[in-house]
Amino acid sequence: MDALKKIRILNGNTLKLLAATLMLVDHLGMIFFPTVAIYRAIGRLSMPLFAFMISEGCRYTKNKWKHFLLLFGLGAGCQLFYYFFDPTSIYFGILITFSLSTLMIYALQFAKKCFFDDSVGFWKTIGAVALFFGLVLGVYVFSSKLHVDYGFFGAMIPVFASIFDFRGIPAPDIWKKFDVLPLRILCMLIPMLMIVVTHVNPLFPLPSLLAIPILLLYSGEKGKWNMKYFFYIFYPAHLAILEGLYMLIYVL
Repeated sequence: MDALKKIRILNGNTLKLLAATLMLVDHLGMIFFPTVAIYRAIGRLSMPLFAFMISEGCRYTKNKWKHFLLLFGLGAGCQLFYYFFDPTSIYFGILITFSLSTLMIYALQFAKKCFFDDSVGFWKTIGAVALFFGLVLGVYVFSSKLHVDYGFFGAMIPVFASIFDFRGIPAPDIWKKFDVLPLRILCMLIPMLMIVVTHVNPLFPLPSLLAIPILLLYSGEKGKWNMKYFFYIFYPAHLAILEGLYMLIYVL
């Protein structure tokens, strides 16, 4: 365990900056170099990094509804942006994917609190568990009927990273022993492998698996800078700039 602590050199801010850089490379390739696969292959690492940070955000946020509505509101705004450039298709971007993730995570947290709290009645516990699985089913149907970025299993990556999150949960100590960073990170492999298996081109998302060794370097610390809203600002801003440059160079 001490050996693992020595290699955990990346804080939350560093991971966010790394993920943003990789996302920028991904979208540069998508917009300006669509036939050059290396850009998109490198950029695939960004999604699991951001997915894990979404899980961390749900773990520590004090205002769950504000967190969800911020993600969903920005995602809805981006949809208008996508529709402006391509009104022939409906595409739900990564912010909508992560919005669905946060809903499921909060339902999972509620179900765990009810399950481990002896003062909670049987039927309330059953209702909480049913709510979680109902949301999972709803997300599956929604993502299978519409074009959601990374699909159902993409939305499940932050959820799997939260399975053994027992922070603030009245669980027995034996359960809380599973709440360790490496296990939470490794759980992400399950939906990530499902993306690889079910993807139209199975080799395309394979580089994203390399994000796991990077995440294992995470120190669990936030970092000195306040970058709470960095991802929410960076995502729509960099897309708007890249699309604007594309129109300036190739359209106008």
